[in-house]
Amino acid sequence: MSLRVQFWGTRGSIPSPGSKTVRYGGNTPCVELRTDDGWLIILDAGTGIRELGRSLIERANGAPIAGDIFLTHAHWDHIQGLPFFGPIFQRGNHFTIWGSKSLETSIDRVVRDQMSPVVFPVTFEQLDAVIDFRELAPGDAAGSSYSVSAFPVRHPGGALGYRFATGNGAGSALVYISDNELNATAAYDTPKDWRDQLVNFVSGASVLIHDTMYTREEYDHHRGWGHSTYEDAVELALDAGVERLVLFHHKPERTDDDVFRRMQECRALVARRGRNLAVIAAAEGLTLTV
Repeated sequence: MSLRVQFWGTRGSIPSPGSKTVRYGGNTPCVELRTDDGWLIILDAGTGIRELGRSLIERANGAPIAGDIFLTHAHWDHIQGLPFFGPIFQRGNHFTIWGSKSLETSIDRVVRDQMSPVVFPVTFEQLDAVIDFRELAPGDAAGSSYSVSAFPVRHPGGALGYRFATGNGAGSALVYISDNELNATAAYDTPKDWRDQLVNFVSGASVLIHDTMYTREEYDHHRGWGHSTYEDAVELALDAGVERLVLFHHKPERTDDDVFRRMQECRALVARRGRNLAVIAAAEGLTLTV
């Protein structure tokens, strides 16, 4: 059994369209997963979900569309595409939106508020699809043809990382951690053994998609902002023994050439360690099999 992955949004913080971001994409986070039986899983609802919605409608050819949407947290770049997700305006479609129990406000409230008349012309109550809301706490599990578990990561306001696996958790696994500050010098209310717990959560995954917002030099000016460096993500992947690391949540100002250079630097770091780890940069349209 396997999971199929396609990237629809790879950029962090704010959409960054233009000639310098064509190769890796300018849309904010959205990733599509498919199980062997075709069940749809969507990770985050940044602006990339708009084009995903268009693709889903075309592929459905009039048939109902259903799936699970997992939000890592409720910051704007991870939910701003949801009001433009075409399938939620179609009768007969059904989505369950999953979020964290630890948010200051429920995920239900956040989604409804961003479609209030003050900020958006169409209210949540006008949507034609059936939309359910569920909360997933660390240690919980959900899914039928797949398993998913959550882990609290270090990000202002709280966020979750997700681990998806086939075969009731015994098959190939993908870990998705879109926003996370790995550097131990940043102040967060996490246990002393938090990183050891994280390594255990990630351990043995076929694919780790992880936040690589900053270079080491940039991080010195953004400590506590909730994001990691390329080097820290590589070290996590090596410690956890994953097969492939996908660099994700690209900085808005990072050009295609810059992303490519950073990927090459990560590969060189792995080579210096004498380890086996494939490193790739997330790009809109990129597909993987887990």
